[in-house]
Amino acid sequence: MGKTKNTSLDTVVTDFILLGLSHPPNLRSLLFLVFFIIYILTQLGNLLILLTVWADPKLHARPMYILLGVLSFLDMWLSSVIVPRIILNFTPASKAIPFGGCVAQLYFFHFLGSTQCFLYTLMAYDRYLAIRQPLRYPVLMNGRLCTVLVAGAWVAGSIHGSIQATLTFRLPYCGPNQVDYFICDIPAVLRLACADTTVNELVTFVDIGVVAASCFMLILLSYANIVHAILKIRTADGRRRAFSTCGSHLTVVTVYYVPCIFVYLRAGSKSPLDGAVAVFYTVVTPLLNPLIYTLRNQEVKSALKRITAGGGTE
Repeated sequence: MGKTKNTSLDTVVTDFILLGLSHPPNLRSLLFLVFFIIYILTQLGNLLILLTVWADPKLHARPMYILLGVLSFLDMWLSSVIVPRIILNFTPASKAIPFGGCVAQLYFFHFLGSTQCFLYTLMAYDRYLAIRQPLRYPVLMNGRLCTVLVAGAWVAGSIHGSIQATLTFRLPYCGPNQVDYFICDIPAVLRLACADTTVNELVTFVDIGVVAASCFMLILLSYANIVHAILKIRTADGRRRAFSTCGSHLTVVTVYYVPCIFVYLRAGSKSPLDGAVAVFYTVVTPLLNPLIYTLRNQEVKSALKRITAGGGTE
């Protein structure tokens, strides 16, 4: 829990050193190439989804795909906040990050991450309305309401990120300045604080726990109602089509939440496995999202075919 350091407060940390991921020196070039390719593919994949939703009239008029486009936009930014710093760790360049840069990285990581949690919840709610209220769905989830809900998710995420960054960096940092992690995240940075961190750890646990748990429970509640509604459908084909509209989102939620729960329930752990799992949900998940939606979603695949065939505006 909390701790107090006796390091002299006369020393003020002006930058941090990100120690990054532990790796054998002989694999440095290979890891650089792997993460570089992951980053490029993440940006291209999500940009493709974003452009497809924007260019195809059949998609950008539907809230489900508006939310998908926002998710792709979030994934592109989340990847850009994290992966370039990881790539830098595999080069001879300095591993130092300015104090302000560390503040910004922590803020945007939690801002974008929490906004993503809220967005997954909105996507579950959208599927709930589409299946439980199919006739009233165009009225209940119209473009204006979708825009308001998405804006609310961004605002709530920004508030969450601001709270976490403010609480973390209101503490004095007087050395050492080596962050034993691949990004400036709360647990790793708090270990370097020259003050008692009990309140910070408690507020962080409650705040992140409330955001993640409430979103996860709302998603589970939505899907419980969805399953109940699907089971009432009499035809097997109808049930299959109803399940297919939820399959991609359910897969994405599972890929995102399972690693998150593993990492944050083991916040005090020092196991190398924790770092690997954290890399998965912060680096690999944004890469998988466009693949999941293009491989599992027939409407997205059809839209891609229309666009590549020159029919995106028909």
